[in-house]
Amino acid sequence: MASNQDKIVSYYKGYEEDKRATSSRENGLEFHYTKKLLSEYIAPESRVIEIGCGTGYYGMFFADKCAHYTGVDLSPDNVAVFNEKIAAKQKENIRAAVGDATALSEFSDNSFDVVLCLGPMYHLPQEERAKVFDECHRIARPGAVLAFAYINGLGAYLSACVHDTMRLTYPNAETNHAVFELKTDDQLPGVFFFMSPKEIEHEAKQKRLEVLKNLGVNFGFTSCAVDAMSEEQFKCYMEIADRMSNDPLCTGLSEHALLICRK
Repeated sequence: MASNQDKIVSYYKGYEEDKRATSSRENGLEFHYTKKLLSEYIAPESRVIEIGCGTGYYGMFFADKCAHYTGVDLSPDNVAVFNEKIAAKQKENIRAAVGDATALSEFSDNSFDVVLCLGPMYHLPQEERAKVFDECHRIARPGAVLAFAYINGLGAYLSACVHDTMRLTYPNAETNHAVFELKTDDQLPGVFFFMSPKEIEHEAKQKRLEVLKNLGVNFGFTSCAVDAMSEEQFKCYMEIADRMSNDPLCTGLSEHALLICRK
């Protein structure tokens, strides 16, 4: 069991996860590029599991593109919203249940063609991330694709330092220590944890996974500018965002990123 399970469940009780993808243009880019990158690996015959499924944003999107979609989340509130969506759309190839990414004993070895871990790495320290890698590796069939979303500490902190209002507070020595030494959020320590592209690749390789891609899905340092753009400017910006999200050299400046591996 995750050592900070109570903190995570409590956080999502007061957080409207279902609205995050539409709360701003910049937030929407994280979801846009995550879907774009993952679509390459999900086929009509795929059995897919999403660990950290939230309220079913990706599940409802990918359900029509695969044979079966299983969602698992630590938050009962998130799973309840997801199940309401499944019932409303009468989807028969999706199920969602409460579960812990560090202990997926309800799933057999070699069960899934695609394993998506799109939330747990945000919330776990290194020693517990190792358990998640182990469990994801175990339930993936040989040759399966595994994807891990993570928060890049440098990119997230940079985003705060240049934000129109947050830059009045950041950077500061206390946050430097939290982000670079403790690798956790200064405002929500023990709830959000950070890593670098190099660190997550190392952890994946330690678990016998082949790294296919490691790309940024949003670049928070542009958030205020992007949200203020006209529609025409934003259309042109998307050409820039496309290039950044497809260039590994830009991943180190991303706020959220996606590591894609093969077993």
